[in-house]
Amino acid sequence: MLFPLTLRVDMTVKNEWIYDWNDETADKPVFGAVTVDDETLRDGLQSPSVREPQLDEKIAILEAMISLGIRRGDIGLPMSSQIDDIRGLLRHIATERLPFRPGLAVRTVVSDIRHVADLQQQVGIPILAEAFVGCSRVRQLVEGWDLAFIVRKATEAVEFAKQENVPIMFVTEDTTRSHPDDLRVVYTAAIQAGANEVCIADTVGHATPWGTRAVVRAVRQIVMDAGGTDVLTNWHGHSDRGLGVINTIAAAEAGCDVLHATGLGVGERSGNTPMDQLLVNLKMLGLWEHDLQTLPEYVRRVSNATRIPVPVNYPVFGSDAFRTATGVHAAAIAKAMKRGDLVGADTVYSSVSASQFGLKQRIEIGRMSGKSNVLFWLENAGIRATESLVEAILTAAHESRTVLTDNEILEIVRCTVTK
Repeated sequence: MLFPLTLRVDMTVKNEWIYDWNDETADKPVFGAVTVDDETLRDGLQSPSVREPQLDEKIAILEAMISLGIRRGDIGLPMSSQIDDIRGLLRHIATERLPFRPGLAVRTVVSDIRHVADLQQQVGIPILAEAFVGCSRVRQLVEGWDLAFIVRKATEAVEFAKQENVPIMFVTEDTTRSHPDDLRVVYTAAIQAGANEVCIADTVGHATPWGTRAVVRAVRQIVMDAGGTDVLTNWHGHSDRGLGVINTIAAAEAGCDVLHATGLGVGERSGNTPMDQLLVNLKMLGLWEHDLQTLPEYVRRVSNATRIPVPVNYPVFGSDAFRTATGVHAAAIAKAMKRGDLVGADTVYSSVSASQFGLKQRIEIGRMSGKSNVLFWLENAGIRATESLVEAILTAAHESRTVLTDNEILEIVRCTVTK
């Protein structure tokens, strides 16, 4: 059963009852300002398991992004069958004058960027061309490319974009496995040709946090050496090793300006950095000022539109994230609630504040439950607790292999009271 929490708990505020060892380190990171780029409607939809959402569903996801303070994102591949939906999204952004900067993924090919230029003319708003090219030596080997070819394609693409007044992000795929000498040559050429932004891509989720910091610092130095003082640095991470979130935070620590992610981490193979988990951590680190009460709705819309279910144990947004049937845990939460200590109730067994993200703690009754679970449930349901009723509910719970549903408990109440 849910209990009401009318107070939002700000976990960034110091609590005299919680000692934070995260602060007890000589090398605690210092972060600059960061923003995020939502890739759900492009890279997220490259997952072979997703259902391609309808245009109205994409618009609903876009509006959920904006409600969270997300102001930019990649909305598709214009040289694909997504083109009609892309036009619809762009028209919606332009007509409604939404505070959102759309981007489109393209190859470093003039014909791809021409799509972006044409769309920009049609809708009358700037569209960021996110031009990607493989840069690692293994990719060069497989494709039969050499470095001179990559530099030529990068330069041609950026120069054409500038000629058409299309803002451009230059993306090196597989950056985290690319040789530093190659990165210096390619990024320098793109920046000197006029790239507005560069993107470091951990395309196959190879990086570790320390590897992330190393490559970000190296690329930022290349950008500075090439005269790109106003060029934004992006990080695009994947989760093949389960390190998507921590790598993205490490990228922010190392100086990345823009962090890419997708709703629920949808994407190819093991997916991308999950936007929802990233925003939770940015909020708790004091790096995201916008209210995140609508974050569960964003997750719901992405899940429903793509047909990707939210795992029950998914951090923060899984159905079990703030749910307990364990007697000791429930007793502590219930005691705090009885004292009117909403902060204590929301933090005694949670490092993440449920209320800060529009959610609530939940106490249920199951095999591990004790009397306190039952008393709390009955009190919140407005049902008088008698010794026989409590015993009947506990007996049923201890004999069940799952937690009791509200309807099952109410049936026990009915049968016990009518005896």
